[in-house]
Amino acid sequence: MKKPTLMVGAGALALLVVAVGLSLRPGSDPVAAQQPAPVLTTPAGGPAVARLGNQQIDLTEMQSVLASLPAETREQLRGNRGALETWLRSRLAQKAVLEQADAQGWRQRPEVQQQTRAATEQIVFRDYMLSVSQVPAGYPSTAELQQAYDAGKAQWVTPPMVRVSQIFLAVNDPQSAEAVRRQAQELSRKAQATPGDFAALATQYSQDPNTASRGGDSGMQPLQQLVPQVREAVARLKVGGVSEVVQSAAGFHVLKLTAQQPARTATLDELRARLTEALRSQRQEQIAKAYLEGMLNTATLSIDGAELNKVLE
Repeated sequence: MKKPTLMVGAGALALLVVAVGLSLRPGSDPVAAQQPAPVLTTPAGGPAVARLGNQQIDLTEMQSVLASLPAETREQLRGNRGALETWLRSRLAQKAVLEQADAQGWRQRPEVQQQTRAATEQIVFRDYMLSVSQVPAGYPSTAELQQAYDAGKAQWVTPPMVRVSQIFLAVNDPQSAEAVRRQAQELSRKAQATPGDFAALATQYSQDPNTASRGGDSGMQPLQQLVPQVREAVARLKVGGVSEVVQSAAGFHVLKLTAQQPARTATLDELRARLTEALRSQRQEQIAKAYLEGMLNTATLSIDGAELNKVLE
């Protein structure tokens, strides 16, 4: 059955969580390859969460991975056992490959050592630059924050938002489409006659498990994120109104607009945290750039043009 979603891209969250879990796995840093893979006989990090041959992932490593993630991603992963198990399998496979590479002396290969040195230099450079480009704790001030907000006011416009409830009927077989359409039309007539019964009808008849238990409510969301057919129907409704039957690739929808919010300019209070973070990041880049320029200004810099030409030939 196709996903009975109202939103473009909804249903991809689980895949996104898995991708984040895989892309942020420890050991992906080239420098981490300098340390030999842990052996099962020395479980310094506590009980093993997962094992593969001589390799294991202990509780300490697992906790370290979770602690390194953004809070929102961490909470999503805590509730997604499948994503965590996918990460465990991937990490154990990586450790097994590293064990094989170590047995064959792969770390001693000149090209690997060269890449390792280059990666180490980049990590040391980045870490040191962060230490010498710290932004003062009081930045930005209230006045500086207000100035940045006023300067970018055109960028703070939030899109129109709508809250929609739906009764969804899936089409599993093209031959049954007409019968499903007639059922949807009957439900639309009932809901239009008594809009107050919409939630009860959705709970009883809707085949969208994500919203049926909430009386069809899909929550507040940007109008532009709705699939085109649904968006067009919702745009014609007034708050409290129920639509005619709307057909999408997944099936038939009966829609009720329960709330709407026009486009508006977000307030400074709503943007304060994100704007502060952006200004601090920008200031840190400025401090780092000034530090590097200062290194060049105070050093004796010479460039041998003849030697440079040999490189470019």
